[in-house]
Amino acid sequence: MPTTWNQIVGHEWAVQLLAGAIQHNRVGQSYLITGPEQVGKTTLARLFAQALTCAEQYSVSSKQSPGSRLQPPCGQCRACALIAADRHPDVRLVKPEVSGRGKLTLKIEHIRELLQDLNLKAYEARYKIAILTRFDAATTGAANAFLKTLEEPPANVILLLTALDADALLPTISSRCRTIALRPLSPHLIEQSLTSRWRVPESEAHLLAHLADGRLGWAVRAAAHTAVLEARETRLDWLRQAVDGDRVARFALADKLSRKPEELPAILQTWLSWWRDLTLLTQGAARNGAGQNGTAVTNIDRQVELTNLARVWTAAQTLTSLKQTNLALWQLERNANGRLVLENLFLTYPRTTRER
Repeated sequence: MPTTWNQIVGHEWAVQLLAGAIQHNRVGQSYLITGPEQVGKTTLARLFAQALTCAEQYSVSSKQSPGSRLQPPCGQCRACALIAADRHPDVRLVKPEVSGRGKLTLKIEHIRELLQDLNLKAYEARYKIAILTRFDAATTGAANAFLKTLEEPPANVILLLTALDADALLPTISSRCRTIALRPLSPHLIEQSLTSRWRVPESEAHLLAHLADGRLGWAVRAAAHTAVLEARETRLDWLRQAVDGDRVARFALADKLSRKPEELPAILQTWLSWWRDLTLLTQGAARNGAGQNGTAVTNIDRQVELTNLARVWTAAQTLTSLKQTNLALWQLERNANGRLVLENLFLTYPRTTRER
């Protein structure tokens, strides 16, 4: 299937904004696309780069009425194909490195190398384009090195940054970009897309749509790779071991999991989702799987288990566990000792049975 704007699901307003900028010759030199992981930020940036360099762009009649046809990218020309494969000589994709602890870091060396390239003349496109993913992972040195270029970009250079949140960037960075804030998609839209476009069976699509937490990219990946759901099951099994076990068992589990430092953030993210559901249920905010604000319970395949536990624990206990799990994630992001983080966390979790 040709790669076109139609590849973007649920962010039509963002597509209209970017396509309109091209159509009316009002393209800015720097954009910041924000939103949760795997919500479509890099996909949108790459499609925008394709639209800016697409051969179809220069064959569209200027007399054509707006909306009479979908604007480029065509997904079939040389430029579109090269950008889709991250091989276009004038379009650079810069990603942060992943450390042994799973932490992302965009270093100053990456920025300096990019800046040298941006100062060269384009080989074959009208623009030189840089896509910098997860710029919120940039070190202070890298961000400052990039700031001067952001303030005074070379002619015909377009900078596309992505980040989880604009507030995670230096104000001097975010204030110089046109911000496009992508929002999580509804479970219904994700389920519909999975069944119609990716031919995922309805029952599987229904589960993935709820587990995705608004991230279509995650749902598509989980549908294609069974290991994603298998890993989730393992993480939830570890959580049940923690809440079922006594202090000795919990500390043994903390030691075991601390030997998987690269997996710890994902483990705690899964647990965070589980405690969120329990908090909704214990606080009476969820009825028949939906909260007062239409917030659905995420782990719908664990609905019976969650409902039973909601009768055992108080709202204060589950809310405390939710907050402490979130705190543990924050501590890991700041390179805290994994074993100590888990041991302290397990001391705050309630037990399914009373301590003897």
